[in-house]
Amino acid sequence: MSRSSSCKVVGMDWSKRPGFSETSCHIEEFNNEYDEEEEGLRQRFVVVHGAGSFGHFQASKSGVHKGGLNQPLVKAGFVATRISVTSLNLDIVRALAREGIPSVGMSPFACGWLTNERNIESADIQMVANAIDSGLIPVLHGDAVLDTARECTILSGDVIIRHLAEELKPEFVVFITDVPGVYDRPPSEPNAVLLREIEVHEDGSWSVLKPENVNKKVTFTVAAHDTTGGMVTKISEAAMIAKLGIDVFIVQAASSHSLTALKGELKDGIPEDWIGTAIRFSR
Repeated sequence: MSRSSSCKVVGMDWSKRPGFSETSCHIEEFNNEYDEEEEGLRQRFVVVHGAGSFGHFQASKSGVHKGGLNQPLVKAGFVATRISVTSLNLDIVRALAREGIPSVGMSPFACGWLTNERNIESADIQMVANAIDSGLIPVLHGDAVLDTARECTILSGDVIIRHLAEELKPEFVVFITDVPGVYDRPPSEPNAVLLREIEVHEDGSWSVLKPENVNKKVTFTVAAHDTTGGMVTKISEAAMIAKLGIDVFIVQAASSHSLTALKGELKDGIPEDWIGTAIRFSR
């Protein structure tokens, strides 16, 4: 996932942009000679992003997450939510492409992902696997999907990650958030403590390993507009991933600590100066 400092980034976003008369395409900058081993290691990963303000508000206002696609408001909300999340997905794919990352957007709804009472009922990941094998970076997202019991609902990006982890068995999973990791209470509260390492047990329960003197009772909050459970869902899904023997790291976006996690540098041990939360299966 790293790129040599001497390697020039050649953008892949050739779409026409407002205000520009020409598309941005410089084919002479492409070099067909590359290190296949390094390229393969850098590209074998999947990106999954949530909807955030691009989808949760629309879904919450219309009740899409509760179902009832036969209701006009819910149907309109379903359409509005998908417009929002696919627009965000396109923005993210274009941002990655401009950095020379061969990313392709994949919407769960369009790929046939179905739920039953909000639990995944069917999700063929063959196209995701094919994209990875072809050297592409699949970019999935939280989405409004059809539900065989409720007619429709919201499929969380966290749930998507867990299902992909079950099927693809990655070396590790990284959750990027707007806070440094998991706290024993909402981080905005006084004396909130960052939980550096959480151990998941065979029965699905979990305990805090580091810091050792922290209060074992942990509380979470969910934003009013979040239709997928917020940090509660994230921790639950991360614990299920850890039970598969796959280490999970929760870390703040745009930090050196997130880069360390994404580069796989935590597989052999976590340095004392790394700031984030590691969730692992008790061995």
